[in-house]
Amino acid sequence: MIAEANAAQRAQADSDQTPLTATEPEAHAGSGHAPLGSDIVSVAAARLSACCHGGAKMAVLAYSLGKREINQYFTIKNAKLLSVAAVVILTVFHTASRHYGGGDTCDWLLSSGRFLGDNVWQPYGCMLHKYKSTEAKLCLREKRIAFVGDSRIRQLFYSFIKMMNPEVKEVGNKDFLWYAEVNNSLKEQLMSWTEGSASKPHVIIIGAATWSIKLHNGKSEALLQYKANLTAISDTLEKLAEHSEVYWVLQDPVYEDVLSDSRKMITNEQINLYNEAAVSTLNTSKKKIKFLEASRQAAMETISQSVDGLHLPESTRDVGAMVLMNSLCNKILKPIDGSCCQSAPPLSILQMLAAVLFLMAVVWFLVLGYSKHRKSRPVSDVESGEEKKPPAVGQLNSKGPLLAICKMSLIMLYFYLCDRADIFMKEQKFYTHSTFFIPLIYIFVLGIFYSENSKEAKLLNREQTDEWKGWMQLVILIYHISGASAFIPVYMHVRVLVAAYLFQTGYGHFSFFWLKGDFGLYRVCQVLFRLNFLVVVLCLVMDRPYQFYYFVPLVTFWFAVIYATMALWPQILQKQANGSAFWNLALLLKLLGLLLFICFFAYSQELFEAIFSLWPVSKLFELQGSIHEWWFRWKLDRFAVINGMLFAFIYLLLLQKCQLLSEGKGEPLFSNKISNCLLFVSVVSFMILAFILIRNIPGYARSLYSSFFAWFGKISLELFICQYHIWLAADTKGILVLIPGNPTLNIIVSTFIFVCVAHEISQITNDLAQVAIPKESGPLLKRLLGAGAFLVLVLILSRNE
Repeated sequence: MIAEANAAQRAQADSDQTPLTATEPEAHAGSGHAPLGSDIVSVAAARLSACCHGGAKMAVLAYSLGKREINQYFTIKNAKLLSVAAVVILTVFHTASRHYGGGDTCDWLLSSGRFLGDNVWQPYGCMLHKYKSTEAKLCLREKRIAFVGDSRIRQLFYSFIKMMNPEVKEVGNKDFLWYAEVNNSLKEQLMSWTEGSASKPHVIIIGAATWSIKLHNGKSEALLQYKANLTAISDTLEKLAEHSEVYWVLQDPVYEDVLSDSRKMITNEQINLYNEAAVSTLNTSKKKIKFLEASRQAAMETISQSVDGLHLPESTRDVGAMVLMNSLCNKILKPIDGSCCQSAPPLSILQMLAAVLFLMAVVWFLVLGYSKHRKSRPVSDVESGEEKKPPAVGQLNSKGPLLAICKMSLIMLYFYLCDRADIFMKEQKFYTHSTFFIPLIYIFVLGIFYSENSKEAKLLNREQTDEWKGWMQLVILIYHISGASAFIPVYMHVRVLVAAYLFQTGYGHFSFFWLKGDFGLYRVCQVLFRLNFLVVVLCLVMDRPYQFYYFVPLVTFWFAVIYATMALWPQILQKQANGSAFWNLALLLKLLGLLLFICFFAYSQELFEAIFSLWPVSKLFELQGSIHEWWFRWKLDRFAVINGMLFAFIYLLLLQKCQLLSEGKGEPLFSNKISNCLLFVSVVSFMILAFILIRNIPGYARSLYSSFFAWFGKISLELFICQYHIWLAADTKGILVLIPGNPTLNIIVSTFIFVCVAHEISQITNDLAQVAIPKESGPLLKRLLGAGAFLVLVLILSRNE
């Protein structure tokens, strides 16, 4: 995702090779086919010649033909067309279901859901925010809430106020009124609120039925009287609902096996009849009275844990209380991970600006038209790693960039619909070992299946670093969608993977500058454009600060640090350092200075925050008005980059230049004794360097790579950023639901679309970079001034919001 793979081997041969941070690594050249099955024929022939057993030959042939068949029909172009069709169909389906289905997220919240496990309740199609005491008090501090009913409602009442105060002390104006039956006494209480003789509650939670069943021994006459009494209070409840929120709590089931003799008549059959009577009587055409059924849904799964068969276990009561709190407070506090009962947020100034710019580009493209007869500029191939030389300024074909921007505008519309508009469903994450480790096993099987011979056997060659980035990115994606951060061992391992990305950043950029000495403005602008283009667009479209996509600010910062370290006087390159211990020592002193710089800031938090809190720098690194998140992210892996730089220096100067390594195909890097010792140390340790040694010391391992992982490695930056909004949801707090009711199919479909979008954005970024970053210094400076002016305008607008 962020390091330049094999810059040491490629720098001399390709002076225009872009860095890995630009997500433009070398891979299989081709017009439209996925790289997973390239060189199949040659690989199969090599393997067949190496086999001596007939069965082994047949197995290898079947293996190769299987991959050829898969890649013959499943091309990148076909996959993208299929994903576009899926997006259109799913958008129409969800829009129609929202418009004609007669339900919204509030209805879903109150009426249905399921347990994910460990008493975690998942409403249908939306996310339930877990309210803390301070949030609940803030929301309800001006509200008067009345709980009216029997002992079950009293249980709900206590669970509700415990959310504000676990000690169940009185906080604010909250009442519980004992009315175990629907009768004249209840009617009089309700009428007192409508007539204004008593303080009218802002919220009324009411329900009763079990006492009517018990006192009348479940007779049918009691049910008829219950209906009549409900009819008598229905108008009053409707009138109260005009100015207050009224919730009728449907009766929860009972566990008949443990009911006492005095309650044996309270059967689930009777409860269902009374619930039907309540819904048919109170569910009028006005639909002002809300029905709380979610707690009943939860109780169906947990009532067997009830002590007396009638009253719910505490965990189930908490579900009802939390559902009520979300229904009341989500529209007020608008928590990002509480999508139930929330409408789409209004467009900000920056979002409207982005919409206007994209619309202007689309209109401009349509006005120009698309000439089929005019030969268009060849599209730069992201997968080939060949950096096209940008055309001269006077020869630019404006349709190519406009077409790319039009594609980007449609993709950004999909982003907005997924994570800002109230169209697609969202659900919360819930970690189990199976949701993390089963997909992990699956992708590693695929990675082994798509294995190819490396073009070269150098240490950390291009295919190998792409493979490394690819499997790390896939592990991180699975970690995010499964909510595996709740499992500390997985969290610690993923932290190492993030450090490994930064290690590659230091290794790749150091190798490039050391070998090629290209410190020009064109080079810097290309890297910064490829790193930041998608994030800047998302900041505008999704109304999020730059620091929200924390990894891009992190690698951008470290690229700037590496560039400054290598470009400042004296500029020390490999060609001048060869055979000169002085220049090698001077470079080590530079690295030592960088280490001191890192340590100085790492142990001076006040100075660090003071520098990055200055406007306009603060607008790039603040999150929710604080620089603390940037400080935390920066400090976490602060030494990974310099370790990568130091490793590159040792490898290029001491190991490779002095020919201390055997990098031929099939050859171990070191002698058998040294190799075995290093492998043993690597296996028992858990460091980035340990992985490099395990992966590269055996010659056979260095001669193969997984084209499956390498393909994902080429778009790893886009995968990491796109996951925020079109695979995950609610700014990574939840999961996007495209296929309701089938979690497995939903993950398959959303992942397919997500990967196709990431690949297309990678190509769009590459195409626009060729036009936006010209090599001529004059046009480049003009565009930098324009980009700077636009950035200042965005910062000013964001400051005024």
